[in-house]
Amino acid sequence: MQISNSQAGALRDERELYAGLLPECARILELGCGTGEKTRAIARDYPQASILALEVDRIQHEKNLGLTGFPNIRFGVGGAERIPAGDATVDIVFMFKSLHHVPLALMDQALDEIRRVLVPGGIAYISEPVFAGEYNDILRLFHDEGMVRAAAFAALERAVASGKLELVDEIFFNARLRFPDFAAFEEKVIGATHTRHHLSPALLAEVRARFAPHLTPSGAEFHTPMRVDILRKPG
Repeated sequence: MQISNSQAGALRDERELYAGLLPECARILELGCGTGEKTRAIARDYPQASILALEVDRIQHEKNLGLTGFPNIRFGVGGAERIPAGDATVDIVFMFKSLHHVPLALMDQALDEIRRVLVPGGIAYISEPVFAGEYNDILRLFHDEGMVRAAAFAALERAVASGKLELVDEIFFNARLRFPDFAAFEEKVIGATHTRHHLSPALLAEVRARFAPHLTPSGAEFHTPMRVDILRKPG
């Protein structure tokens, strides 16, 4: 396992990566679903699947409850370290950029919980941002995630080394991230309710200045490096 790979620069849609992992009627658990954007994409692509999408941010959870038109999604409140699901009741667990948000002292417990709820042979798909790239350079001005991302990777290494989970594949790619303008970045990223950011006027101005060179008439686009670890619960 490696935390990053500077040679892996292909731009890919993440839906391509998990498409072959899902049986048609999969029982899916998503941990840290955020706004439910990926949850809804999976629900549309796999209408026969059942999805439990958990989020710890109650403000965002209340917004998610207002989403309609997805009868195969059930939104709930809960963290990866204490999953409200029975033993061996889930075929696949998704974590999209959420493992590093688990409290440091609870990351190993979270992976134990993932193992517990997965059926034998079940898959854990864990997607994490690599601590590199132009977008990351802007983000770290007010939210440096270097330590927590490294801790999340170390927890994955421990889970594999212990035999709790088996490494099936490790994939590096670039994801496309778009913002129509700085106001959208400020609302979605700086104003995210799951992490309270309080920027001084001077720091906000610095972030805006770093963002500005990436703006074009069609908005700002970043290619952000990502790592996906595909793990399996031993059968």
